[in-house]
Amino acid sequence: MRSLIRMFLALAVSLLLTACETPTWREAQDDPLRAANYRAAAALMSQSGSAAAGVSNHPGKANGDAPLIVATIANVNALEQSSTLGRLVSEHISSWLTQNGQPVVELKLRDGIYMKRNEGEFMLTREVREIAAEHQASGVIVGVYSEGKRLLHVTLKLVDPTSSIAISAYDYTLPLDDEIKTLLRK
Repeated sequence: MRSLIRMFLALAVSLLLTACETPTWREAQDDPLRAANYRAAAALMSQSGSAAAGVSNHPGKANGDAPLIVATIANVNALEQSSTLGRLVSEHISSWLTQNGQPVVELKLRDGIYMKRNEGEFMLTREVREIAAEHQASGVIVGVYSEGKRLLHVTLKLVDPTSSIAISAYDYTLPLDDEIKTLLRK
């Protein structure tokens, strides 16, 4: 009986340690969330071969130096709210664009943008047009996320700032695992 209890305790401790295991540096480097967001940015840009977007047929390459604006990805049920996840998705999109030669207007360095504490950069239509005109931006990337029972649904759009017409769009889903749940909580 004692050996059965010891074996059970050893198994329980082993399972507990495995469940709480910290990712390795390699696993962190291969972050699937960042990879999914980078794929989304690449797909969004590859669709946007339109001259109206100021983007060529090469993903992430702008015609000339026309920058893009990336707004904070918002909660679809409360468009004035976001989360750490929404801000991180926006940062990943902006990072991928920059790494691929696309100029991006850094909104965090601007005054006058509606920034709700702990939410992100939310822009009113008037502000988008003003900033786009000031920087001769070719487009604005906006998006929403929606939490389901097992999945998180994300939609991104590249929008012409002067006409408000969507130039390209990309939808993807993420597993609603513990990592994503943590990033969704305020």
